[in-house]
Amino acid sequence: MEQRSLYDRLGGQSAIVAVIDGFVGRCAADDRINAKFARTDVPRLKSMLVDQVASATGGPATYTGRSMRETHDGMAVTAGEFDALVEDLVATLNAFNVPAAEQQELIGILGPLRSDIVEVET
Repeated sequence: MEQRSLYDRLGGQSAIVAVIDGFVGRCAADDRINAKFARTDVPRLKSMLVDQVASATGGPATYTGRSMRETHDGMAVTAGEFDALVEDLVATLNAFNVPAAEQQELIGILGPLRSDIVEVET
């Protein structure tokens, strides 16, 4: 029997939209990183994140945004800020009762983007 995609195991489009909405809200409230989002078009950010996660997890969406390196170039994102973002993602996934195996798989997909995002190792 073929295993369902991570996209399906996460609950599909509506679940990913809900998680991204919660995640962006959590980041906005996080004083460790919210300054990085001060001039961000939040609805566009949410839409891009939904497409990126849906595409990366085997869903039908196609991510059409810029590369993570291009998007974050010149933002001087620190390792600490990236770690805070990951902590916020995990806290959001926990709040939505996403099982540990799916969380690990998602982090395993998104984690390698770190080298394209972090410009300052601190």
